[in-house]
Amino acid sequence: MSVLRKPRRVIRSQPVIEGAGVHLNRAFGHSEAPGFDPFLLLDDFRSSRADHYLKGFPWHPHRGMETITYMLDGAVVHGDSMGNTGTIGPGDVQWMTAGSGIIHQEMPKGNAAGKMGGFQLWANLPATHKMMAPRYQEIPAHRIPDVLFDGGIRVRVVCGGVGDVKGPVTDIVIDPQYLDVSMPPHTRFSHFVNPGYTVFAYVVEGRGGFAETVATPPQENGNVVVFEDGDRIAATTADDAFRFLLISGKPIGEPVAWQGPIVMNTREELQLAFREYRDGSFIKHGAGSPR
Repeated sequence: MSVLRKPRRVIRSQPVIEGAGVHLNRAFGHSEAPGFDPFLLLDDFRSSRADHYLKGFPWHPHRGMETITYMLDGAVVHGDSMGNTGTIGPGDVQWMTAGSGIIHQEMPKGNAAGKMGGFQLWANLPATHKMMAPRYQEIPAHRIPDVLFDGGIRVRVVCGGVGDVKGPVTDIVIDPQYLDVSMPPHTRFSHFVNPGYTVFAYVVEGRGGFAETVATPPQENGNVVVFEDGDRIAATTADDAFRFLLISGKPIGEPVAWQGPIVMNTREELQLAFREYRDGSFIKHGAGSPR
């Protein structure tokens, strides 16, 4: 018999300013990260104000972790120390594995109506993979499959699987699942997940509950719901539509030494990374520093 995962904790996203002055809402971050292993933070950067996003994220380093960017509106123009450049737009996903070290920049652009938005998730890497070669998996929207259920429920499968449908992002160390679930009013969604894995949902639009019935208090835009253990989650809607990201991953269970954009296992490794960044020896693979 399956065990339904019940909500264990609900966190409300909070406004922060990052990069060169980007206004965003942080769903969870440094202080909450121990409860989200293997994930480190989730940022919601949706905005209709150009002055809240145009300054972007100029050149900065990463090591020992991964960034996952999922776009809804506008675009992000990016470049890095390996010579990669490109633009991701609505529905696109970029899964960047920093590994041993990368220096990159991400500069947001609004659409014709001035809207720009999406989400960036940070995932940790285990000690065995901290110094792996950096890489990108950049997935255009048309490659991300949709799975349709009764009642008009739609699930976009970025990573992991729904039934026989697999997402295009593969070969990720933490065995993640990343789904974008849209539910019309008066529908119910049930999905199996790996027991023992960390599972959370981030509400993007509307109102709904994570239970078998609608009798629970509804969750709204900007809420993070962390689930207890089990092998299944359920979501139910009443009179409103409901959209949420459903994300899971295998916990790493290792010490975390984290400062800014660099995530290692010990303080000594962290100090070494910043020392190498200062002296120009940070990049271990690729073309070198763009600074």
